[in-house]
Formats: sequence, C-alpha cells, structure tokens
Amino acid sequence: MSIPQPQHRPAAAGGPPHPADSPDHGPAERAAPSARALDAHAPGLHATGDPASGDPAAGWTVATALPVSYRVRFVPGVLDPRNPALARAGGPPGRRLVVVDARVHELHGHRLHRYLTAQGVEYETLVLLAHEQVKTMDAVFQVADRMDSFGISRRGEPVLAVGGGVLTDVVGLACSLYRRSTPFVRVPTTLIGLVDAGVGAKTGVNHGRHKNRLGSYHPAVDTLLDPAFLATLDRRHVANGLAEILKVALIKEPGLFDLLERHGHGLLDARFQTPRVAAAVLGRAVHGMLQELQPNLWEHRLERLMDYGHSFSPTLEMRALPELLHGEAVCVDMALTTAVARRRGLLDAQQAERILRLMRRLELPVWHPLLEPVTLAEALADTVRHRDGRQRLPLPSGIGAGVFVDDLSGRELADAARRLRSWSAADRSRAAAGPMAAGMPEGCEACA
Repeated sequence: MSIPQPQHRPAAAGGPPHPADSPDHGPAERAAPSARALDAHAPGLHATGDPASGDPAAGWTVATALPVSYRVRFVPGVLDPRNPALARAGGPPGRRLVVVDARVHELHGHRLHRYLTAQGVEYETLVLLAHEQVKTMDAVFQVADRMDSFGISRRGEPVLAVGGGVLTDVVGLACSLYRRSTPFVRVPTTLIGLVDAGVGAKTGVNHGRHKNRLGSYHPAVDTLLDPAFLATLDRRHVANGLAEILKVALIKEPGLFDLLERHGHGLLDARFQTPRVAAAVLGRAVHGMLQELQPNLWEHRLERLMDYGHSFSPTLEMRALPELLHGEAVCVDMALTTAVARRRGLLDAQQAERILRLMRRLELPVWHPLLEPVTLAEALADTVRHRDGRQRLPLPSGIGAGVFVDDLSGRELADAARRLRSWSAADRSRAAAGPMAAGMPEGCEACA
C-alpha cells in the first residue's frame, strides 16, 4: 500500500516566517498595513509627511514594544504559615482578594485561611464553582463584581487565584478586563494547572459551543507550583494532567517520554508524591512548555508545537461534555493523529504501538464515538479558521519531534479513526481476557 506523502516542514522554534505566512504586498496592503506589517516597524511614531516642516501628515503608524516578564516557580509548602512566598507574590504583603475553587476550598480552605492570617494579610474570599459547564462570562462577572466591592487597587493588590485551570482562566480573564489590566497570582491545584493552564499567558472562557472562544493574553505576575496539592486530587484528574505532560513528551521531549514509560503509572498511583521522580517529570514538562511559549507568547506565529492534541479536541470536549475531561479529549486527539502520522510514515509501527500502549497505561482514552466523519470535518474546519485559513496541524515525527502539515483530508482522517477504533476494541478484548492475553504480542491495527 502506498503511503501518502505529507506536505510538511519540520517544526522550529523561532526563525523567519514561512513564505506562505507572508502577506501580499499589493496596493491595498501598502495603503492599509496588516498587523504583521505593523510589527515590522521600529518602536516610535511614524508619520506620512513631515508635520514639523509644514508637510501635512495624512496618517500615522504607532509602533511600540510591550515588555513582559512573569515568574513560574516551584514552592513546596506554599500554605505553610512560615513561608512568605504567597503573601509576597506579586508585590509587598497587604490586601488581597482570594478567589478559590469550591472543591479546593472544601479540602484546603482551613489551611489557606490560617496561612493568610498568620502572614497578616487583610483579605476577602470568593469561593467559585469552577468546571467546564460554568466556564463562561457569568463567572468572569462574578469575579469582577467582587473586585469592585472589595475596592481593589489598580496595581498593588494582585488577586490570588487558587484552583485548577478553569478557575485560573476565569480569574485571569476578569483581571485582564478590570481597569484593562489588574495583576493576579496563580496557585494551581491540579496537575493540568501545574503543567499547562497555569504556566502560559492565555486566559479564556467558553462561548456557545466553543471552548475558550473568548479570552485574552494576560499572564499572572507569579505562579507558585506546589505538587503537594495533588495528594488530594482524584485518580482520574491526575491522569487528565498526565495527558498534557505526554503532549510535551511526544512532540518535543523524548527523554520525558522515556520517564513516563518507566514511571508514569507509578506517579499516577502515588499522585506525584514521590519527590525525585515527580520533580524530574514536572520540571521537564514545565520547562518544555515554557521553552515553546516564550518566543511566541502572543501567537503571532500560528504554527505552534503546543497545539499538538488541540486540533480536534476542543470540538470533541465541548460536544461530549461532561463525559470527557480536557486532558482526556487531548489524548483522544493525540491517538488519532498518531494513527495519521503512522499512515504517513512519520512513525514506524513500534513507535505508534509504544505511544498507544503508554496512553492506556496512563489510564487515558484513545477512542471516542464522536470520532466520526461529520464531527471530525467540523472540528478541522473550525481549527482552520482558528489558524487563519490553514491547517498548520502538528503531527509527531518519531517520538519527541514534530512537523506541521496542511494537506490532511477527510478520507485520511476517517481511515485513521477506523484503524484507531479497531485497535481500541482489540486492546479492550485483550484486557478483558486477563493479564496473560494482555501481555501477548499483537499486531496494531492503527500501526499497520
């Protein structure tokens, strides 16, 4: 069987834009520069004409640079009353509005209140229900209303956001809107928050049937990572976060993939409470994520390695709610594109088998009934709009590297989904037959 030849180029961090990314430079382009063209101007005020010498100006271009600096750091014992890190995060101790996830408040609220009292912080607490179904502008307005009633100052009193990725996204968006920019501090309490939602610059809420359709770029001034919170996380949500770690491993960090193969299931069992191994995995995951984000924080380049697993998953997740968690939807997406990569010869059979086996060992789904042609076509169309008219689809190229493709067809997607479904069904059959059958060598339908 012939393998379709992909139209792809290797992923690269930085470098000049690909010719296909470059704008046309016809008369309309010269008359009304695009945002990309404006980016090319040196900072300053550029006028057509010379008003100082009496030549009237007909137009101006304002070019400026926004310096951005934010911190992400591991802070074990962040709620230890003797540890001043949280009280001093984002500025000197003082007044703080604390927005905390309802479940986190139930589990850790007494420790949080004891900490703030011991540190002499004057504070109010807003306890917010935070999950995908209520990740809307209504939640943002709740936060903004409390910011208003608390009388928060514009710069010197950062809001503290304590919770998972939904909570920190909501608070971040509220802070980006309130007086157009109010600082906030993140304390992620879930694994997906520690390695993904809590370390970047994006905020967002869902709108209509679309995930994170409304949002902004507004990084927290400080993010404090304490893996101790994961001890109270339920097993499914630990696996949910492992999907985002696996994303970094598959597309960028082969050493991290090896660590997950050796220790991933044990980390799931221990909820990352094994310090040495947990620190190695978390550190590599966060570093890999930030390494990719930093050169392209505002997403001027729309080919992004960290979009791996996020081409079909937004549509899958929103249509399956509440059945699929975010990381679970991402893993289904990665399994599908693993099958695509295998059919294109970007992965060999052994690599594809290792990937799918690791997903199952991390207790993540590799298949969902929504992987059917109509939904996949609609998901791809929405992704093309999101990426400015092109697919820019990341695929694994071996384990730990990636390429971008622009020629994925509906037929190719349907074939990959069919093969993945067959592999998933065979894997469930082997698991149901017991340990001996599960350990028998089997051909991988998605890997053939």
